[in-house]
Amino acid sequence: MYLWIKALHIISVICWMAAMFYLPRLFVYHAMTEDDAGKERFKVMERKLLKGIMTPAMLATWIFGLWLVSFGIGGGWFHVKFLLVILLSAYHFWCASITKKFANDQINHGHVFFRWMNEVPVLFMVAIVILVVVKPF
Repeated sequence: MYLWIKALHIISVICWMAAMFYLPRLFVYHAMTEDDAGKERFKVMERKLLKGIMTPAMLATWIFGLWLVSFGIGGGWFHVKFLLVILLSAYHFWCASITKKFANDQINHGHVFFRWMNEVPVLFMVAIVILVVVKPF
């Protein structure tokens, strides 16, 4: 059973991270769009990605991850990883708030801001993968 849960957790993480990489990229293109039809198209894409893929994948990641913890995972590396996942979840909710601002035409940032924002989940992913695989402490 443990290996099935672990596989489902990894699948969920991959889906969540793919969406976390793509949504800020949509923000970049949305911020660069000047025509109303293009802006409306991005609003739909962002909403569907957030609600249809990103949030369900995050919830599945948490559910399967917490289930794995019940099998007795521990160590210093795990506590740091857990903190990073909490921070990544906060980033997820920040992305959700930006999606809402775009939907209401209340965005105050340009495409360069979103290009930098797009790099944040990469840093989290690198740190988390290193912690899980190497278990440095």
